[in-house]
Amino acid sequence: MRNVLRARAARAEFFSGHLFADPAWDMLLSLYSAELEQKRVSVSSLSLASGVPATTALRWISALQKNGLIVRQPDQFDGRRIFVALSSEGSRAVRAYFNSLPAALYPFSA
Repeated sequence: MRNVLRARAARAEFFSGHLFADPAWDMLLSLYSAELEQKRVSVSSLSLASGVPATTALRWISALQKNGLIVRQPDQFDGRRIFVALSSEGSRAVRAYFNSLPAALYPFSA
């Protein structure tokens, strides 16, 4: 999964970033990767991973939450921090997407 994220980021070396701006998908990929690695992702980290300004990222986070694809979870140790994770529906949808791809395109499907 990290290879997919690196490949998406590498496009910026060859093409203007605004041609491929897709913050919602980048967020879903980051959260899916974190889920596979059993890591937590803060709102600020997810905003950075999206590659868009923080205000835009926050709007996308809200939209993904309204669509039931992600959930916000307060940090029990630090009330200032909020973690974001795929909802069960979001996880299922991303997994189903990758499983639908041909093995030659995405050899990591299960």
